[in-house]
Amino acid sequence: MTVRNIREHQSRGLLPAPTVRGRVGYYGPEHLARLEQIKRLQADGFTLESIRRMLGGGAEFTSFAAAVHQAFDDGERRVVRLEDIHTLFPGLDEDTEDGAAVLEAAVDLGLLRPLGNGRYEERSPRLTRIGAELMALGIPPASALKAASEARTHVQAVARAFVQLYMDQIWAPFEAAGYPADAWPDILSGLDRLRPLALDSVLALMRMALDEAATTLIEERAGLR
Repeated sequence: MTVRNIREHQSRGLLPAPTVRGRVGYYGPEHLARLEQIKRLQADGFTLESIRRMLGGGAEFTSFAAAVHQAFDDGERRVVRLEDIHTLFPGLDEDTEDGAAVLEAAVDLGLLRPLGNGRYEERSPRLTRIGAELMALGIPPASALKAASEARTHVQAVARAFVQLYMDQIWAPFEAAGYPADAWPDILSGLDRLRPLALDSVLALMRMALDEAATTLIEERAGLR
């Protein structure tokens, strides 16, 4: 982190001023801890203004923000380099037109997040493995990414529905009560329980939908519809 970044954090109210002795500003462990906290929240996708508001809300809010992303993160993220595209998408080379197009599609879809200097954060190796399995079935990566892009639109809508359910039924009453300190454990517990319930619900609904879609397709091919 540059000196300029640190000074900008101070000007935004994100970081306390250093202890000044003479013309030298000294930063201690509390400054380092705050900088690490800011970096973690930024990596989770929060803007600096959102981080400033959370930090102003006290330790409970920052802990809750970290818990939100921990609850819904699959914990498998890793950093890969541009030259590793052949391991992400076997048979493709980043220097070819097809390879470049697939890489761009993966970034647009959010599977890869550019970090600069030819480095990318692979946000879900699980999805990458699924893509490799689809390629093994003979499905081109561009087609698999297109299907994933279409599916993501619907999945995002489902995700918003479950998050809204949490906000309306759990968070809103807590907020209306003035954020009582003794209720924070229940708020965090509810968040922890939401993830498996949401994932299980989506999986169950997906199984039903796949069965219905497959049945319809078979009937159409057989001339029954």
